[in-house]
Amino acid sequence: MAPGSRLRGLLIGTVIAGGLVVLVAAATIALVANRHHPVAEPPGSSPSPGRLVKTPGGVEVVEERRLGERRMELTLRSTAIDGLTKVRLLLPKGWSADSGRRWPTLWLLHGGLDDYQGWSKSDIEELTENVQVIVVMPDGGRCGSYSDWYNGGDGGPPRWASYHLKELLPLLERRYAAGTERAVAGYSMGGQGAMLYAATGNFRAAASFSGAVHILMPGVDLAVILGTTAGCPGTDWKRIWGDPRGDREVWRAHNPYDLAGELRGVRLYVAAGDGRRKQGEIFGDITEELAYKAARAFAGRLKELGVPARTHFYSGRHTMTYWNAELRRALPMLLDSIGAK
Repeated sequence: MAPGSRLRGLLIGTVIAGGLVVLVAAATIALVANRHHPVAEPPGSSPSPGRLVKTPGGVEVVEERRLGERRMELTLRSTAIDGLTKVRLLLPKGWSADSGRRWPTLWLLHGGLDDYQGWSKSDIEELTENVQVIVVMPDGGRCGSYSDWYNGGDGGPPRWASYHLKELLPLLERRYAAGTERAVAGYSMGGQGAMLYAATGNFRAAASFSGAVHILMPGVDLAVILGTTAGCPGTDWKRIWGDPRGDREVWRAHNPYDLAGELRGVRLYVAAGDGRRKQGEIFGDITEELAYKAARAFAGRLKELGVPARTHFYSGRHTMTYWNAELRRALPMLLDSIGAK
């Protein structure tokens, strides 16, 4: 089959399978289905007394809302992304911003076409109920790719990596009693983000579930382009990293496969399903199949470099059901790496 026909088939097959989601590194349009265990907001939740709090680093706290005993939601104004954004925190029992104590943090990054509430559909609240850890669930943009966008070489907003690492991270440490022991995990597009952020040296452990961990596998770059174009209408895909051929070094700089050597010393977990059609199903899951191939290649590269990683490859699809199961598998390692008990 000609490459163009193959890509059209990918697009059509995924649309038939269900809703669209961008897998910006396993590289195609993805289905985010099975919205697992939605977390209802408690009745009567309301913002804390509203005053804009200016902080160093280009970010302002516009609003704090307590959504229950442990849940806090922040609305922030970020210079890096030139606008308002939100982050949800799960606070440990006994947390107080002015106690003098610091808590380790677990960052959870969402996938394409999802938002900061994505991980609230998992079991994370139950799993950390009795753990002394702050869980950080930031927005990363529908097609943000956890990157500072190239914008034709001009840079400028949105700068998602700068927002997360240079604005939000210091803010949490200054104002919300976050410590310096950090781990990060993500699904789909967030899997790429987890590995990119771990490669900066800011995290002790990282986990990718069906993640975008090799965006330059042969043919996958075209699927990334299709995914961004169809998943975020009106967005010029070249704004993110430029053209994969003419601006290949920019793509390589955002490709976990090419940054594998920077992950030495980080505790790693890499997982993906094969996406194969099961008995009684009409279609397989091409998104998860691509994620599987990318994850296999990434794991192989880590092994070549002598960088240890725990892997789990299984029969499964690109849905929260499987990411929730992988979170359960990876969580003990992630928490142990930051001393959270």
